[in-house]
Amino acid sequence: MSFLYMLGSTILAVLLLPLLPLFALRKKYRDRMPKRLGWGLADQLARLPPTTAPTFWLHALSVGETTSALPLVRGLRESYPEARIVFSTTTRAGGEVGRTLLTPFVDALIAAPLDLGPIVPYFLATIKPDLFVLVETDFWPHWLHCLARRSIPTMLVNGRISGHSFARYRRLAMFFRPMFDAFTLLSMQTGADAAKMTALGIAPEKVVPLGNLKFDTSQANETGENDASVLTQKNRYGFIAGSPLWICGSTHRGEEELLFAIFSSLREMITDLQLLLAPRNIERAEEIAALGQRLGLACRRWSFERTGHGPVLLLDTIGELAGCYAMADVVFIGGSLVAEGGHNPIEPAAARAPVLFGPHMEDFTEIAEELIRCGGACRVASSTTLLTTLQNILTDSPLRQAMAGAALACVQANRGVVGKHLEAISRLLARTPAR
Repeated sequence: MSFLYMLGSTILAVLLLPLLPLFALRKKYRDRMPKRLGWGLADQLARLPPTTAPTFWLHALSVGETTSALPLVRGLRESYPEARIVFSTTTRAGGEVGRTLLTPFVDALIAAPLDLGPIVPYFLATIKPDLFVLVETDFWPHWLHCLARRSIPTMLVNGRISGHSFARYRRLAMFFRPMFDAFTLLSMQTGADAAKMTALGIAPEKVVPLGNLKFDTSQANETGENDASVLTQKNRYGFIAGSPLWICGSTHRGEEELLFAIFSSLREMITDLQLLLAPRNIERAEEIAALGQRLGLACRRWSFERTGHGPVLLLDTIGELAGCYAMADVVFIGGSLVAEGGHNPIEPAAARAPVLFGPHMEDFTEIAEELIRCGGACRVASSTTLLTTLQNILTDSPLRQAMAGAALACVQANRGVVGKHLEAISRLLARTPAR
């Protein structure tokens, strides 16, 4: 199967060559496509100082995966100060977040190679990694095959398998099992994720549940010692510092209208309530702002209006949401009132915010259940229940503080994930053949 994929990718690479000028005409691809073909990579790495320490190549698909990688990248830099760390991303947005978060810790930020023909072998020959680390997802068969053929240890971190993905993997096991088997080690977020991987036929010794790296992501306001900076931050985003703020993170189509209606109803009872809404897809910002306008809500757009003030802010920029959670009195996790599988609730919990989500948290089942068990989160069955629960939390200060403390305590109880990953990486490096 890997040979057929490699042959097909090589043929595709040849067929795509005449189309490269067309990609160059589109702004979306103009800068990034040549880099994904390897142009400029050798010069970029040649400018780095020589080192005899290990070279780590980490790869993330986009924004969420890049953010997840931050604690591990920081840990690698602290544990291997002389190492060369190369970090690649597939999407432009992931690259932008990488430049913001990872620049102090990595030696090179690059665009990921296209999984075609000779392109991946060229990247491997140029980077010469001693270890390849894939964050969460973005599986490419040819890429993984090339790593295995060169005996480069390959590790998946923050691995997770949703119920939907598990069904697809089992149905197409002939394709997916060899791809997962190409990894030297598969580090999964939970025991349930690890069990699904072994159920696919992967050897148990290759699969370990090391936890979610986001549990080790520090937040500025965890201990409540930086209240003054939070007030300053609220002023910066155009909110009234002393008034309550509800943050809705990573919302999807079908949720915003419900959330705006709930906010309007809450404002009748909590007249100074404020809302920060961050859509999962920022390209929908204009559509969401128009929806708010029709519902009588004037939405400030952060990408356009950095000096305005008002109770409703549409956060339509990349990479800022996690830093905003410290301002929140309560947080709703998007993608959960509609059937999108939800999003990771760890960041708001680590920021000491009560967390609410709808019935669809299938992609983060164990984390959601743990937060509920600890008392830091609530699952709401509908928009009606969400309205009632929000009202209770926002008008009951002891309840709000108890949930906030429980959310943070849950995160702190699961800390130490980076240390477990660094131990596993050390063992993998010990098995790396001399180059």
